[in-house]
Amino acid sequence: MTGHHAGPRSNAGADGETNPAATTGTVDDALESLRAGEPVLVHDAADREGETDLIYHADSVTPEAVSRMRNDAGGLVCVALGHETADAFDLPFYTDAIDHPAAGDHELGYDERSSFSLTVNHRDTFTGITDTDRSLTIRSLGEAAASPTATDFAETFRVPGHVHLLKAAPDLLEQRAGHTELGVALADEADLSPAVVVCEMLDDETGEARTPADARAYAQRHGFTYLEGRDVLDRLA
Repeated sequence: MTGHHAGPRSNAGADGETNPAATTGTVDDALESLRAGEPVLVHDAADREGETDLIYHADSVTPEAVSRMRNDAGGLVCVALGHETADAFDLPFYTDAIDHPAAGDHELGYDERSSFSLTVNHRDTFTGITDTDRSLTIRSLGEAAASPTATDFAETFRVPGHVHLLKAAPDLLEQRAGHTELGVALADEADLSPAVVVCEMLDDETGEARTPADARAYAQRHGFTYLEGRDVLDRLA
């Protein structure tokens, strides 16, 4: 079952917003978790998307991790890459690559532009959508990000596919504070390749994003680190 899970809400206010003192874990905890192959949860900000993403380093995404993202998070499974890494792979922003009227002149309520790039499958996958196929694609993206100049992207991956790529802003957190940049910044600080998986946590009962209180309770039940975006910005920006 995805989305809402019963759990403690003692740190939430009446409006469901996060108590600043209720953060579960620290940035250092998150760095250790990513190095150990464990996920972390990051809520961007109430005045931005207001969403909590489940984040793994790409190297650590097993089929079981894809299953957790499908079942416990429920959002879109994306791989965020550092800007220079994406450029080394000649990956554009999607809105710059497609010549269609719908790709232009649209406004986002939470930011100036989307970070979406292309969608890919590893060439050794079948349909690309299974947990096994997606984990292969994602882990291979993590490996490629570790040595982008040694990777022939087109020989390894095909477009379109079932893994959405995100391209971080050139100046990372100094320029944008989305989950793309927050996740890549954490990977950088952890001395990992600039490739992380982000997946929004949704609520089955409301159909909306999980509240910070529910996301934090999920993290507490599973022993995961939960951070507010401001925790990352205060430490790394």
